[in-house]
Amino acid sequence: MKSLLTLVIFLCLGSPAMLLAENATQASTDSTQKGKIIVHITELRNLDGMLGASLYASKKGFPDTPEISLSTLIKKVTSTEDTFVFENVPYGTYAISTLHDENGNGKMDKNFLGMPKEGCGISTNPKIGMGGPKFNDSVFTLNSKQLELTITTRYLFKK
Repeated sequence: MKSLLTLVIFLCLGSPAMLLAENATQASTDSTQKGKIIVHITELRNLDGMLGASLYASKKGFPDTPEISLSTLIKKVTSTEDTFVFENVPYGTYAISTLHDENGNGKMDKNFLGMPKEGCGISTNPKIGMGGPKFNDSVFTLNSKQLELTITTRYLFKK
């Protein structure tokens, strides 16, 4: 009788090893896990203005609409290299854009063709063609307690 009951449990629920494997898989994709993203920004050309970094969870608004990003951090430029830390970020796929707002007006200034007049950077440092960076070319995955990225600031025009 005991072996029949074990067989029924095994057939209905699966083996204990299978249950442990399923639970381990669920834990590794648990959206309640959170980490920290440390963003090193390099090659700022001067100490003018403000520096901002925006974290995007989708292509909506990326890369230059920080008001609809998941999070935006801003600070005064004090060095040609700086660091931002996004804390308590749920594991997932993201992209980051940065802006060296040299004149401190709170936005990315562009020329008549829509090209940035101020320094900017993207999380994976992709080559940028016409139309600007694409979210899918800029994404990275946070799946650990801490992730460090280095974003190089690019300027299209000399000052």
